[in-house]
Formats: sequence, structure tokens, C-alpha cells
Amino acid sequence: MLSHSTSAHALLLTGAPGVGKTTLIQKLARTQSGRRIKGFLTEEIRDQRRRQGFHLETFDGRRIILAHTNIQSAYRIGRYGVDVAALEGIVNDALQPDDSVHLYLIDEIGKMECFSQRFQVAITRLLDSGRPVIATIALQGAGFIQRVKERPDVKLLKLTLDNRNDMLDRVLAWIAGE
Repeated sequence: MLSHSTSAHALLLTGAPGVGKTTLIQKLARTQSGRRIKGFLTEEIRDQRRRQGFHLETFDGRRIILAHTNIQSAYRIGRYGVDVAALEGIVNDALQPDDSVHLYLIDEIGKMECFSQRFQVAITRLLDSGRPVIATIALQGAGFIQRVKERPDVKLLKLTLDNRNDMLDRVLAWIAGE
């Protein structure tokens, strides 16, 4: 189990788009080999240098297209249609509190994911469980995003171009309880 010296059992990483939040979660996942991890990574879908959407992959290997320019949906972020049903198909298992899981890594708690009421419930349940969580979270956002950031049991770190090279060590120190 994760140990740390503060009362926060969840570490939220925020920052501007493109600053390296997903890259940090990927690097962190590689450092945790041998430990049971649950959650998911969100990565861009690119076509000839232009971003076309985002896919989401769980740590147990399930993969969905979360958002894409070709998805027709009532849920939209900019030019992307969001497939809420696909997200809801994996959220309960990927974010289910489980005492055998060492660490939950979630990339990300963002506007696209928050279209899903099931996602919001699962995140709340996971945070309420006291299980160790490291998640990226949108820099901007009201409603659910803001409420998660304001929880007394989370610590918020802002990733910037100036500190991103040192952030992996800071996160690993947090995991170790230093």
C-alpha cells in the first residue's frame, strides 16, 4: 500500500495542455512494475501530425476511443464527439476500489470524462475509499473538476515547463511518504 506523511491519499497533477501530464503518468506506471495498478491512460490519436481524437487504455489492456472528430455525439469538446457509452463500459472495473491494488493511476479527470455521470460516481467512490490515487486533472474546470480539487484528502501539484523534469522524483517521494 502507498504510504505518505500527509493526510492526502490522492495526488492530483494539473497543468496546461501539452505540459507533460500524460507523459508523467506513463513514466510513473513504468516505475511501478511488480505492483498492481488500476486506472487508465488517455493518449492522442494523430493523423499526419493533426490530432483527430483520444483513446483510453486501461492497465489491464482494454482500449476504447473516447473522443474523435468522426464521432457524432451530443457530447462535444471543440471538434471532438465524446463516446460516453464507451467510457461507461470500462469505468466501473477500472476505478473499482480494491484492497489488492497498490496504486490507481488516472489520466485524466477532465471535461470529456465528466460528461459521464458514472465516471463522476466512480471517481468519488474511489476517492472516498481512501485508496492511493494519482490522477491528472484539468487545469480549468468548474463543477465536478473543481469539487475534486477542493477535497481535503487530495494534494494538488501544478506541472509546468520549469518543473516537469523534476516532477517524477517529487511524485515518487510522495508515494514513498517522504
